[in-house]
Amino acid sequence: MTKILAVGLLAAVVCGCSPAHKEAAKPVQKEAATVKILTLDPAHFHASLVQKLMYPQVSPVVHVYSPGGDDLQGHLGRIESFNKRAENPTRWEEQVYTGPDFLEKMCAERKGNVVVISGNNAKKAKYVLDSVAAGFNVLADKPMGVVPEDFATLQQAFKLAAEKQTLLYDIMTERSEITTILQKELSRLPAVFGELEKGTLEEPAITKESIHHYFKEVAGKPLKRPAWFFDVVQQGEAIVDVTTHLVDLVQWECFPDQIIDWQKDISILQARRWTTKITPAEFKRATLLEGYPDYLKKDVDAEGNLKPYCNGEFTYTLKGIHAKVSVMWNFEAPAGAKDTHYSMMRGTKANLVIRQGKEQNYKATLYVESKPGADAAAFEQALKAGVAQLAATYPGIEVQKAAIGTGWQIGIPEKYNNGHEAHFAQVTERYLQYLAAGKLPDWEVPNMLAKYYTTLEAYKKSR
Repeated sequence: MTKILAVGLLAAVVCGCSPAHKEAAKPVQKEAATVKILTLDPAHFHASLVQKLMYPQVSPVVHVYSPGGDDLQGHLGRIESFNKRAENPTRWEEQVYTGPDFLEKMCAERKGNVVVISGNNAKKAKYVLDSVAAGFNVLADKPMGVVPEDFATLQQAFKLAAEKQTLLYDIMTERSEITTILQKELSRLPAVFGELEKGTLEEPAITKESIHHYFKEVAGKPLKRPAWFFDVVQQGEAIVDVTTHLVDLVQWECFPDQIIDWQKDISILQARRWTTKITPAEFKRATLLEGYPDYLKKDVDAEGNLKPYCNGEFTYTLKGIHAKVSVMWNFEAPAGAKDTHYSMMRGTKANLVIRQGKEQNYKATLYVESKPGADAAAFEQALKAGVAQLAATYPGIEVQKAAIGTGWQIGIPEKYNNGHEAHFAQVTERYLQYLAAGKLPDWEVPNMLAKYYTTLEAYKKSR
């Protein structure tokens, strides 16, 4: 069954092609001016956020292939809202095919050259491999792997992408967060930061923590979560899901532009996981469902509360540096709060700390804290000189006395705080630049493999 819908979107696609379609697995020809997006089975709201803006080199016509159902309708509704908004509306035209053969149909029709994948994570590694095998470029939401067996699948996918000269890339939005960008830049100023410490198991050189919430608003509306999002088998445990972002940032900040060898440079030291309690009323509020699907009943306690293993943390070494990442899921944020991030990089001269708690009005704030015994006046002078240097690239940033405690904080103009949703477009724009160049930076592919090796090994360690 085929349905054609004029809706707005930059597609989130998957190309899961069966072996029967290997005769169609030819590299898609690169087009100078037009990128044509395919969306397969968009089941996560991140699929729509890639399409929150238009891109000059991307065709407004997007082909979506889906089994149908609520996930698809939610996706199309969000795209339609982008098309109809008063300010800077998009003009995506969604052409949708639904049917049990949606994967094969997409591969056979070959109406695009980029597959964007954002949906049920249990299917993602196979979707990625099948898409690459068919000769498509792939832009995939994280995580691309959620169980240890997925690592071999991803290795094969990256190998095929190299052979077919296509680009496989995952969506790392947190590299676009201004406080993280400036934390990285300050860590590269020896007069301010010194050198990154090696750290210990008890006091890692770099720590990253992330708190998320099941019930939230997206694009100004309450987000309806699919029931499968609460199933760690399908969504992935926190230790392989959100930690993907944190591990990526550890690599990106500590070893910028350097290739990481997953076979030599990584060692998992400790890992653990734990549950969050979600009441039946909370589950209904988030999903609009009256009860739990059968696949969730394995995680329901005697009182009827859902308790998924959605929290996790692990400590590891990366090229000899101790790092710790932690992810926690609560049902709903306190009034005025939102998802939050904490990060500390320990240098020999100063610590660079991002806090986003109540004291910061839940707004990410970057602090610079000199080490005990430092000459405060000399350090302030070095910090101001370093920030002035960075201001050539990021006009308006400045050094301020910390509003809380001692030390300094970096004043950041509001224009840089564009929010998590806007970061999807920024990642997409980077990917389009890579497509135009015909290659990714040399370190990206080995470091993606290193990242997923890290999370999947931590998954095994947490058992």
